[in-house]
Amino acid sequence: MSDPSQILLVGHPNVGKSVLFNRLAGASATESNYPGTTVDYAEGELVIDGDTVPIIDTPGTFSLDPRDRAEEVTVELLEDAADVLVVGVIDATRFERGLNLVLELIERGYELVVAINMWDQARRKGIDIDTERVEALLDVPVVPTVATKGRGVETLKRRIHEARSPSIENVQTRVRNSS
Repeated sequence: MSDPSQILLVGHPNVGKSVLFNRLAGASATESNYPGTTVDYAEGELVIDGDTVPIIDTPGTFSLDPRDRAEEVTVELLEDAADVLVVGVIDATRFERGLNLVLELIERGYELVVAINMWDQARRKGIDIDTERVEALLDVPVVPTVATKGRGVETLKRRIHEARSPSIENVQTRVRNSS
C-alpha cells in the first residue's frame, strides 16, 4: 500500500468507531459538520512511524447505498478522498452483519484493514471468530480490538501499512472454495 492521503473509519452505528478513533487520534480530535448538513464527524491525526496522516471517524452506515443523510455523508467522504485507506470496523458480536459492509468496501476497491471490535464482548457471549481464516478469505489485514481498553490498537496501527484492495471476485472464489 502506498501512503494514504487520509484514513477513514467506516462501520455500522454503535460498533465503537468513535472510541477507536479517539484511541488512534488522541488529543488531535475535533468535531466537524459536513458542509450543508448537521451531520457530525470527527477529524484528527494519526502518527504512524513518524508520519502524520489525517483520520476521520465517519457517521455510521449500514451500506454504501445510502438511505439517510448520515450514510450519504460517509459515502461522499469515501468518494471525495484520493488515496484513502479504510479501516472497516465490525462489531464482533454481530460479525456477519458487519461483514456485508466490508464486502461492499472491497467491491468498490478501497484499500482496507478490518478491525473486529468489541472482541471481549464476543468472547463473553461464546462467539469465536477465526481471524486468521477471515484474513485469508478477505485478503486484508484483520485485527481484533477492544477499543474501550485500548487492546489491539497498536497492532492495528502497525498493520495499516499492510492494507490491500483485493478483487471481490477473488474473495468470492476463496469463500466458495472454503465451504
